Amino acid sequence: MPSTPAEPATFRGLIALELRDGAPPRHAALTADAAGDLVAMLGRDLAALVLGVRECNLALLAAHFDAAEALRPDWPLHRRASELLQRAPGQAQGARMVGIGADAAGDVPMPLQCDPDLHGGGLRILPFVLHGEAARDAGDALEEVLLDRGMAAADTALALQDGLGAQVEHARYLSLHDLAAMIALQYRNTGLDALWPLLETALLEPDAEAWLDAPPEPLARYGDGEVRIALLDPAAWRTRNAANESDCARLERGFAYFQARQRQFAAVLDAHGVPVQFVHCVDGGGDCLR
Repeated sequence: MPSTPAEPATFRGLIALELRDGAPPRHAALTADAAGDLVAMLGRDLAALVLGVRECNLALLAAHFDAAEALRPDWPLHRRASELLQRAPGQAQGARMVGIGADAAGDVPMPLQCDPDLHGGGLRILPFVLHGEAARDAGDALEEVLLDRGMAAADTALALQDGLGAQVEHARYLSLHDLAAMIALQYRNTGLDALWPLLETALLEPDAEAWLDAPPEPLARYGDGEVRIALLDPAAWRTRNAANESDCARLERGFAYFQARQRQFAAVLDAHGVPVQFVHCVDGGGDCLR
C-alpha cells in the first residue's frame, strides 16, 4: 500500500497588538479590502526577516481575539486560518497570500467572531499561518528571530490602527510558542503559575496526564482531554490543608479562599477551552479524579 504523503508544514504566528490604556478597538475586523492590504504588508515584513517566507502560502484572520482564544487545544484559530487558506482559489499558481476580513456588508463572519466573554484586555491578537514545503525551514527561522526583531513596520501598525479603530501602542509579530511563553510569565506574575502545567499539557501533550497536588492549592488532574478538580467538604479540606489549625475564623477564611481559588482556576481553564469537571472527593485524596 503506498504511503500517505506528509501534510505540508505549518507555522502558526500572530500579530500582537498592545492597546493604549486598554481601550478596545471599535471594529471587530478589517474590511475585506483592508485585510488584503494587511496580509501583503505582513508577508513583506516577515520576508524581510526570513527570505524563505516568500515561498510559503500565508493566511491571516484580520480580526482581533483574546490571547486565550489562540491558546486552546488543537489551536482552533489557526486551524480556521488553515482551512480558509485551503479553500481559497489559486492553489496551482504558486505562493498565495489570503487576508480574511469582514464581508461586503461589513458583517463579521463566524470564523472571525471573538469570544464575547473575552472582549476586553490590553492585548489583542490576529492569527496567521504559513503553509507549504518551505514553511518548516521558514518557521524555524522565524521562531529564532520574531521575539527580538518582530516589530511590525510603521505602515503595518498604522493600517491595523486605522482598520480596527484602535489606539495601538505596539504591534509586533510572535510565534504561537512566543505567546505561550508570554502568557505563562503573565500567569506566574499574577499567582497562577501552579495552574500552568495543567494548561501546558492540555495544549502540547493532550494525550498525557498532569497533576496539581500542592496544598493549599486545589487538587486537580488533567487527563482524557479535561481537567477534574476535587470538591472537598470543610472536613476534608482541613485534613488536607490545615490539620494543625484550630482557630475557627481562620479555618472559615481559608476554606472560602480555597473555594474562590477553585473557581478562579476553572474560569481560566474555560477561557482556554479546556473542559472542567468538579468531582466530589470525600477523603481529599486524588483517586476520585482518575
